[in-house]
Amino acid sequence: MSTNKQANRLIHEKSPYLLQHAYNPVNWFPWSNEAFEKAKSEYKPIFLSIGYSTCHWCHVMERESFEDYEVAEILNKYFISIKVDREERPDIDHIYMNVCQALTGHGGWPLTIFMTPDKKPFFAGTYFPKNDRMGMSGLMSILESVHNAWTTDREALLKESEYIINAINEHNELLEQDHEGELTEDILDKAYSELKFAFDNIFGGFGSAPKFPTPHNLFFLLRYWYNTKEEYALTMVEKTLACMHKGGIYDHIGFGFSRYSTDRKWLVPHFEKMLYDNALLSIAYLEAYQATKKRDYADIAEEIFTYVLRDMTSPEGGFYSAEDADSEGVEGKFYVWSMDEVKKVLGEQHGEKYCKYYDITPHGNFEGFNIPNLIKGNIPDEERPFIEECRKKLFEYREKRVHPHKDDKILTSWNGLMIAALAIGGRVLGKEKYITAAERAAKFISSKLVSNNGRLLARYRDGESAFPGYVDDYAFFIWGLIELYETTYKPVYLKQSLKLNDDLIKYFWDENNGGLFYYGSDSEQLITRPKETYDGAIPSGNSVSTLNFLRLARLTGRSDLEDKAYIQFKTFSRNIENFAMGHSFFLTALLFAKSKSKEVVIVGNDKLESDSMINIIREEFQPFTLSMFYSDAQSELKDIAPFIENYRSVEGKTTAYICENYTCHDPITDVSSFRNAIST
Repeated sequence: MSTNKQANRLIHEKSPYLLQHAYNPVNWFPWSNEAFEKAKSEYKPIFLSIGYSTCHWCHVMERESFEDYEVAEILNKYFISIKVDREERPDIDHIYMNVCQALTGHGGWPLTIFMTPDKKPFFAGTYFPKNDRMGMSGLMSILESVHNAWTTDREALLKESEYIINAINEHNELLEQDHEGELTEDILDKAYSELKFAFDNIFGGFGSAPKFPTPHNLFFLLRYWYNTKEEYALTMVEKTLACMHKGGIYDHIGFGFSRYSTDRKWLVPHFEKMLYDNALLSIAYLEAYQATKKRDYADIAEEIFTYVLRDMTSPEGGFYSAEDADSEGVEGKFYVWSMDEVKKVLGEQHGEKYCKYYDITPHGNFEGFNIPNLIKGNIPDEERPFIEECRKKLFEYREKRVHPHKDDKILTSWNGLMIAALAIGGRVLGKEKYITAAERAAKFISSKLVSNNGRLLARYRDGESAFPGYVDDYAFFIWGLIELYETTYKPVYLKQSLKLNDDLIKYFWDENNGGLFYYGSDSEQLITRPKETYDGAIPSGNSVSTLNFLRLARLTGRSDLEDKAYIQFKTFSRNIENFAMGHSFFLTALLFAKSKSKEVVIVGNDKLESDSMINIIREEFQPFTLSMFYSDAQSELKDIAPFIENYRSVEGKTTAYICENYTCHDPITDVSSFRNAIST
């Protein structure tokens, strides 16, 4: 952060990212009417810069340009400069990132946009150095060029901005045209083939460097394997999970995954840690554990939870957003080691032994230092107690270092993912502490991130809740609540998920063309109102909502929600057919819709008998099975799922009802018979 003591308008914001720029000499505005009115009154173009607080290249651009008085002088004289936190305003980021990708063929952060006072863009890019460098235009040159063009040929820039807006709207309209065709099971085979083609059979993952975890690819492959018995689908999942964990993308000292790997081997990460990656990856490891019974996968999930509950949980129970890649201005400094340092902590003999296992050498594997990794081998079982003792000592030593910046804002969407993960973890592993953490976070969101009129909000920080929730906030939190219901069987979570789902439809559903808009009908209306279907670093809100519709329909008997899911498949069929593997979570929902599903209702008041049946459901990987529990203490469930009243215990015994593909079988009271029925 700049040492300049003169604060700009960002000093009044709550976003950690905006506050990082509050003492820049640039006269920053937050996204506000004040900024746009000033641009109109002074006939100035807008310089829009979008990033987030744990973004390495955002820090670089700040140091090089936004803390520089020469750059600030030009920006302050000729432009109105606006800073946006992409995690607070993903709606703004989403629109202008699409512009950048359309104009340049790539995107990323920091995102740099020049636009008219009417918010219409005419130039886009990402990171720019201050001065021209190695054929790359510098920010100073670009600012001068844009100023000259605005001064001498403004009409051309205005025409360009209109052309861009029209192109965006035409593209959206094309995607929303009625589609006659329905998605068939062929699209599932197509997605599998695309993933298989992109798969790295040596180091796991998909595509080349940089490599992102994209856990929803693994969700799809696990379900595809479950349905088709195609063993290579499971092989791809296991190879990817094993290689990611061995690599430096995993923090072998303090646990948790970094955002992505800069290389094919998963060795050198971009060191920032994001809540969403760790939530989705823990689910992937838990599902792999259920599918294979390999305990290592469960252990990795538990290590992720250890990291999140230790370092990413607020005192009130919500989960923080991210940790930076940089500390003391150096990327990765907190995480890397010299061989001498390891030996200093562990002693010569133990240090030498530890270094051999974790590829720690005198010359290093990252800028003269070492990222601990297991790429070259595994830890023998008999050595694990030794390794754990070493890890604890190294962790305690590392804790004394200057920690990376923590983005402590609490996002409803990412919290929803972590709630889902912890609820699944508690259910699969039988660990009450994970369930407790998930329930605390759900309570936090319900109490702190809901407005007086019941509208879900997007961000909480420093006592302030703000921004009407986006489609992801609703979709991901509903997902978390559904998982909490299936873990605890508390009707309140099913009731809450259904209420929020109805609100989602109210604020986001497109009655004319189907699908869910990115931001609500009651939110600020931007230059366009997009719908996202692409499952990128995280699944899209439309994808997750489609699966939510299906699950809620089966759990509550709301057939209208199942109808909504099928409208989703039709509405977005063109997007999905054009790029199947880019919609892997959407296709996970399609797999749910087209697979042999089971709905299990357990009725009883005897805890021991009920738990015996419930535990049988949870032992196996059964991705298309939904379960409910009904007892005398849960009479309110009848109001949420009226059909439940038809289910009664037989002769006072705990009784299980299994329905498959809309057909119900005879009730079962014997635990052994139930085990046989549930596994077929």
